[in-house]
Amino acid sequence: MTERERQRAGLWYDANFDPELLALREEADELCHLINQTSPRDAARREGLLERLLPHRGEDVTILAPFYADYGANCVIGDHTFINHNAYLMDGATITIGSWCFIGPSCGMYTASHPLLAAERNRGLEKADPITIGDNVWIGGDVTILPGVTIGDGAVIGAGSVVTKDVPAGVVAAGNPCRVLREITERDGIGELG
Repeated sequence: MTERERQRAGLWYDANFDPELLALREEADELCHLINQTSPRDAARREGLLERLLPHRGEDVTILAPFYADYGANCVIGDHTFINHNAYLMDGATITIGSWCFIGPSCGMYTASHPLLAAERNRGLEKADPITIGDNVWIGGDVTILPGVTIGDGAVIGAGSVVTKDVPAGVVAAGNPCRVLREITERDGIGELG
């Protein structure tokens, strides 16, 4: 079994010294660099680079630079999602972001875990668990999402939160560690616009 196959199977794999994984990350790093250096006015070039980095991106997705991903190909981003400046998607496992999501600035989604024993960690081992974010989720600025977390449809995650466990649909959650504060109800509407 190759290290990439081990990675995809959710097993411990050599993330630091395997030539295939190093080459894939180097390619993604180069694409991120080019995206982040492209003028916002050069939409065609930027779109072409994003297509190469993020082949599983829906329609009308906005991603503001700088943006970083370890592989890119392990990210699935739904239609009409907005990702603000300085997002980092550590996609050793799949990161799925639903449609109509708002991702605040400096959001980090980290699928990788490392061994606690230094000797094992120094061998370059890691394990990656997927992150899943439902539709219509709003994630505030400076939020950290840890490996294996699922955030349900319509949830709102407060700025600065560290999400260590699953968050159900339709709630406001915040804190370090992130915890559910309350359900979102019709009373949260802004009322008549006028």
